[in-house]
Amino acid sequence: MKAIGNYLVIDKIKAEIAKVAGLELTESQNKDVRYQRGKVVTCGDKVKGVIKGDIVMYDKHAGHGIDFDGKLYQVISLADIVIVE
Repeated sequence: MKAIGNYLVIDKIKAEIAKVAGLELTESQNKDVRYQRGKVVTCGDKVKGVIKGDIVMYDKHAGHGIDFDGKLYQVISLADIVIVE
């Protein structure tokens, strides 16, 4: 699998369950957060500033899902990335 152009294939990183004062906060309780973390699987040939293996934050409504070899990945545009860790 290889992304082309300005697209990237991302493997979503599931949010960790945080404990605050003995209470467990799950991802569904944090609906205010607009961005999601993911690991870059492959980058298109026009992508600059991001490489395979980078952890990025992107808009959670960006792109679309794609099933490849039984695993679900997110295909997003470079413009949807706001932070590279």
